[in-house]
Amino acid sequence: MGVINVTPDSFSDGGLCFSPLDALSRARTFVEQNVDVIDIGAQSTRPGADEIEVEEELNRLLPALSLIRDEFPDLLISIDTFSSIVASQSLNAGADWINDISGGYRDPNMYKIIAECDCPFVVMHSRGNSQTMQSLTNYDNLVNDIHQGLLRRTDKAISAGISPEYLIWDPGIGFAKTTEQNLLILKHIDQLVNDKFPVLIGVSRKRFIGEILNQPDPKNRIWGSLAVACKCALEKVSLLRTHDVNETVQLLTMANKIF
Repeated sequence: MGVINVTPDSFSDGGLCFSPLDALSRARTFVEQNVDVIDIGAQSTRPGADEIEVEEELNRLLPALSLIRDEFPDLLISIDTFSSIVASQSLNAGADWINDISGGYRDPNMYKIIAECDCPFVVMHSRGNSQTMQSLTNYDNLVNDIHQGLLRRTDKAISAGISPEYLIWDPGIGFAKTTEQNLLILKHIDQLVNDKFPVLIGVSRKRFIGEILNQPDPKNRIWGSLAVACKCALEKVSLLRTHDVNETVQLLTMANKIF
């Protein structure tokens, strides 16, 4: 899953794909690099990010989505949003999936929209919002708490009419988790991988990798990101969300030959 942020303030690539034409160019590159899904987001969710109005999110998102869909009618496109209004309009404009970092809790109407559109839905574990999540890192048993949280949101989604076969789990690396907690999740990711719901992992260039490798610039965190990708391949994780599609595809192609 290749990341395209149509934002000015995302932690790694803010501003690089802010214009619709730049977003289209990035999509072309990803397609050439054999991406499976692209994930377009117009609201930065990095720690400390300011939330924008729904109208602004749509103004950023829809022109880029339209250009990419027109050029690549068969490409799977996911939209990274926790707004049901943005989700609805994006799906009507040609998107295929919704990737909600809140798993539906930020906007309870999200479940209804997904059920009506009958589309895949990424249910992520997180707490709070961009301003508060880093203060919400206390857990009784980290991996079990995440597992139970995902189960609760899954039950709500299914109760709202979302087909179980369309649900994808994401433990939310970096969202209300410390560096040590992120590492613990990855060490025990096998406890979340299951036969019912595919698991998506998004660690690309994240802060905890920079802390471990002493790399403050996100663009220098690719090797750490690829190390995690290798672990995910070993544990049969279904999807990897990445800024570096070419390198990740090559790693996974090789890893899948030997694991």
